[in-house]
Amino acid sequence: MEQKCENCKLRAYYDRNPKSFLGRFWRWHINFCPGWKGYFTGLSDEKKKELREQYNFTKY
Repeated sequence: MEQKCENCKLRAYYDRNPKSFLGRFWRWHINFCPGWKGYFTGLSDEKKKELREQYNFTKY
């Protein structure tokens, strides 16, 4: 099953322009989103490390 977080439109806004309103909203949103938590915790340690660095993400 494909993860929606992998192709999230809001995530794409962040990737294109992290300082945009929608990009900042997505970054704030992942701090408590149950979908992101499920997606993130299911990744390999290597991919988690990559995303932590890319999104300055320290939870989970």
